[in-house]
Amino acid sequence: MMRNKERRGVNIRGLLKRNWLLIATIVAVLLGISLGVAVREYASLSNLHKQYLGFPGEILMRMLKLVILPLIISSMITGVAALDSEVSGKIGLRAVIYYFSTTIIAVILGIILVMTIKPGVSQTAEHIDRAGTTPNITTVDTLLDLLRNMFPENLVQACFQQYKTKRQELEPVKVSANTTTIPPLVTTLMSVVENITKEYKIVGQYSDGINVLGLIVFCVAFGLVIGKMGERGRILLEFFDALNEATMKLVQIIMCYMPIGILFLIAAKIIEVEDWEIFKKMGLYMLTVLSGLAIHATICLPLIFFVIVRKNPYTFTLGMAQALVTALMISSSSATLPVTFRCAEENNRIDKRITRFVLPVGATINMDGTALYEAVAAIFIAQLNDYALDVGQIVTISITATVASIGAAGVPNAGLVTMVIVLTAVGLPASDVTLIVAVDWLLDRFRTMINVLGDAYGAGIVQKLSKLELERMDLTSDVDVANPFALEATLDDEECEKKSYVNGGFTVDKTDAISFTETSQF
Repeated sequence: MMRNKERRGVNIRGLLKRNWLLIATIVAVLLGISLGVAVREYASLSNLHKQYLGFPGEILMRMLKLVILPLIISSMITGVAALDSEVSGKIGLRAVIYYFSTTIIAVILGIILVMTIKPGVSQTAEHIDRAGTTPNITTVDTLLDLLRNMFPENLVQACFQQYKTKRQELEPVKVSANTTTIPPLVTTLMSVVENITKEYKIVGQYSDGINVLGLIVFCVAFGLVIGKMGERGRILLEFFDALNEATMKLVQIIMCYMPIGILFLIAAKIIEVEDWEIFKKMGLYMLTVLSGLAIHATICLPLIFFVIVRKNPYTFTLGMAQALVTALMISSSSATLPVTFRCAEENNRIDKRITRFVLPVGATINMDGTALYEAVAAIFIAQLNDYALDVGQIVTISITATVASIGAAGVPNAGLVTMVIVLTAVGLPASDVTLIVAVDWLLDRFRTMINVLGDAYGAGIVQKLSKLELERMDLTSDVDVANPFALEATLDDEECEKKSYVNGGFTVDKTDAISFTETSQF
């Protein structure tokens, strides 16, 4: 009996030790909600004091954004360089197919739910208060900007700015009147009736925000080049490997502060919301979006994972709990990326060569939650306007929601910008996007959580599908599976010449007696 009690005590202590951060984060969420409600009820804070209350949360956001850049650059370059070009191409193709498939499934699910529940039929647009402003964008220019940002003209500038174009109207050319001759009556009438078309020119400008897509394209190309350089690329490879390791250690330090930051982040957000009545008016719409996200997260994604990987998907989800809670609180898949890396590699034991390649790409283009939300919101706005959609328009919504979600950067509220693309594609008024702004801050958090979960499942699925290639690489290169860059032989000058570079790992001619020492861990 005593031994059993001791074992239970040890198990509980071990459980608390392993999951203290997750438990502390959940407690911080509950305390943050309680603090926000209490301050809202019993204290009247000015706007300045509300900002002061949210200051610790602002510090957390700044710290997480601080490590995004070195983490993406180091992980992508080392991840691609660790694989030969053929393997990295296969892994990339599998990841993209997975992302597109799950996004299309999410859009179809959202359309089925919104057409079944019909949240906009029982009310009209006049009864819902509008908030915010309509983003002034066009579909073609937005898609072209996406391609432009994939190839930034200045790599340093891409670290903090994105390129964006806007249309500028040109003044019509004035035709000088000819006073010497009198024109015929017919010609005069025609010149009055003549239809004047507006001419535009595209003007480029830069807006604040990391150009993640451009950095990823550059890092993939740079990693492939380093992988092909062989021995000469070793210094660069080791530098980025060390940078990745140092960044992950910084992430561990930041995560210790996370519960405090999240507590004040949530409390400040609850105090900021002025009109809670809007949630009653938009209740059915919110229920449609949230039920779609819940079905996608608990049935669709786990089913795909189970069919391919043949492992318990809910155990996998539990391993990602810290990343999911973080995404829910900070509403940014890019800012959650450091935590996603840590959960995927440490808790779910996903190969670092996969996570380094798949997760940064997923945080940029895999937006299941955003795609589902945009499809539901577009049809909801059509129902509010009593606008009947035919099959062709519904198909158009599904395609544009899929494409627009890929173009949505991993930053808060990017879905509203791409929402305009979906609305204009089927002839709905773009200004009606202001109808859903008031509740978007809450829905944005839940769809970000689903986006992060989809990225993690993608990494697990791609690892399973790429198992043979990874094992073949391990046999070929004799490199440690967990750390393809960590082997360093204790050699003298003559023996150093016997090193060779194979598939991103440095091997040593084993004909001589050589001792190996592991020098670093990710």
